Amino acid sequence: MQSPSHFHLGAAKRVLRYVQGTTDLGLSFQKNHALNLVGYCDSDLGGSLDDMKSTSGYCFSFGSTIFSWVSKKQQSVAQSSAEAEYISASVATSQAIWLRKILADLGHHQIEGTVLHCDNKSAIAMAKNPAHHNRTRHIALKHHFIRQAIEDKEIQLEFFLVIICKDK
Repeated sequence: MQSPSHFHLGAAKRVLRYVQGTTDLGLSFQKNHALNLVGYCDSDLGGSLDDMKSTSGYCFSFGSTIFSWVSKKQQSVAQSSAEAEYISASVATSQAIWLRKILADLGHHQIEGTVLHCDNKSAIAMAKNPAHHNRTRHIALKHHFIRQAIEDKEIQLEFFLVIICKDK
């Protein structure tokens, strides 16, 4: 690190205190699984009854172990399930790129794009088609970087059918 400050020293001390206090916790990685970064993202549509905002969620596994996950309310109201899923995939893409960089710093270079599973074919089509349409022009520009990540082969957005089982 270049030019560390008192802030950085304080942050490092907090991390070391956390590590010291959680020595009994850990993640298990099985050697019979390929060590690839894989992500899953999903969203509801207007799940918050107060403001009708959707909730995005994603998780990432490395090998067979899930090690990164988030569930968070979206900042804007989605006008369709495809838009809500597109925003969720965009947020997950940002995390995937960051995780790829961390893994590369640790010596694990993933040649292929990180597979990111999404359960909405329309959202996948929007991400893979860089053309601007009247139906997507209202989506904030910050979410469209997913298209560049696909083009740069940092991620591979793939359909993943989710089956919901309900107990009777």
